[in-house]
This record gives sequence, structure tokens and C-alpha cells, in this order.
Amino acid sequence: MNWQEACEHPDLKNLPFKIELNEYGKILMTPVKVSHSAFQGEIEFILRTLLKTGKTLPECAIVTSKGTRVADVAWASDGCFSVIKNETECSICPEICIEVISSSNTKKEMDEKKHLYFEQGAKEFWICKNNGVMVFFDTEGVLEKSIMVSEFPKKITL
Repeated sequence: MNWQEACEHPDLKNLPFKIELNEYGKILMTPVKVSHSAFQGEIEFILRTLLKTGKTLPECAIVTSKGTRVADVAWASDGCFSVIKNETECSICPEICIEVISSSNTKKEMDEKKHLYFEQGAKEFWICKNNGVMVFFDTEGVLEKSIMVSEFPKKITL
């Protein structure tokens, strides 16, 4: 199965789960809690407040070397967005990809997503822990704060 087929499949519409595809075209489903959605909303709101250009993209599907992965929130510059805006899944990665940790996530899974997003052109990868603490990365490793959005808070409070 490819991402276009997953998006159009009638049995997959309105699922209460986030879905992704692995490198074999198999569907991966992750249930999320209300707090997960709330963190996504807050992150998106703060990004839109701090960045006056570009687009925030909740549940952003990105083609990777290991299938379609879905960033909980992403931010794309105007130039990047002009390339991806009519695509089913992003052929190039938005500059910032953010994952909100769920109870089902593992460190290995987050490390893999970070690697895959950087491989596709992301400039920064952020993790929001379940207590709202933000961890920022670039291709070199952990950052004290985001380079692209230096005013972004180190902790999100719900």
C-alpha cells in the first residue's frame, strides 16, 4: 500500500489513530491521548505566533527511505511549502519536524524518525516530552534551544 491509497481507502477514514506506513507498505497505527493533541495544538499556535512566514503543518506526512512517517507538527518555509503544498505526502521535509511523545513511543523510534527527517532535509527535529519539556536537535545533535525559532519556550504548559 502507498500513502495515496491509504489516504483514499474508505476503511481508514476517520480512524481515532494516527497512521503511518513502514518501508514495506504496512500500516502502523498509534493511539493518542487528549494531552498529546493539546501539546500539538499549543506547539502549532506558538510557532504561528513567533514565525510570521511559512506554514505550520499538523499531522504532516513525509515520504522517507523507510516509508511514510507523520510528524505531529511541522513548519515549512514559504519556499518549501510552495514545493509540497499540492502533494499527498511531502517529497521534501519541512525545515522543522516535531514529535510529541506518546506512551507507545520508544527512544529507538524517535531516533529513527530524527534520522529519517534529517535525511529528507529537515533542519531541526524537536521532541515534546509528556511533561511538556522540549528537546531540540539539529544534524549535529542536541541544542540548548532552537536555532530557527530561538524564542520557542523550553517547556509547554497545558
